[in-house]
Amino acid sequence: MSIPSVCVFCGSRAGARPEYARDAEALGIALAGAGWRLVYGAGDVGLMGLVARAAQKAGGDTFGVIPVHLMNREVGKRDLTSFVVTETMHERKKVMFMNCEAIVMLPGGAGSLDEFFEVLTWRQLGLHDKPIILLDTAGYWQPLAAMLQHVVDEGFADASILPMVGTAADVPALMDQLRVRLAA
Repeated sequence: MSIPSVCVFCGSRAGARPEYARDAEALGIALAGAGWRLVYGAGDVGLMGLVARAAQKAGGDTFGVIPVHLMNREVGKRDLTSFVVTETMHERKKVMFMNCEAIVMLPGGAGSLDEFFEVLTWRQLGLHDKPIILLDTAGYWQPLAAMLQHVVDEGFADASILPMVGTAADVPALMDQLRVRLAA
C-alpha cells in the first residue's frame, strides 16, 4: 500500500503575517512526522517553498508538480522525492489532484483560489469525495467561508456544498481531521 498523500495548495508568496510561514513549516513537519507524502506546486518560493523545505528537513516524501512556464518564476525545486514538469496550469492541478487523498488549503492568492474552486466544483459535481480543508491561519479563510455561505443564501448553490469544505484553526486540528478522513 502506498503512503497517504496530502495535496497542499498555497501561495507562492509568504504573505504579510509571520503566522502564515509558521503554519506552512509546521504543516510540512507534521506531514513528514505522520509518514504522509506532501504533494504541492514544486516551487521553492513563498509558502510553497517553506512547506516543502520543512517536510524535507523532517525526512518527508515530497512530490512536486510545476508547469514549464513557472520553472524560473517559482524557482522549480528539483531536489524533491518526485518532480514533475507539466505543460499547463490545468495539467499541474490535475496531476496534483490525482496523486493525493486529501486537499489542504494554506493562505494564497488568485492561483490558490483557482485551485480551491476547481477541486470544490469537482466535489460538488460528484467527481470525488476527497476532503478539502482550509487551514484558517489568523482567520485568513473567514471571508471565503462567508462568501460560500452568501452563495448558498442567494440561491446559487445548495447548502450541501458547505460541509464539503472543512476548516481547521491550526495544524494540530488539521492533522486530526486528516487522520480521521484518511483512516476511513
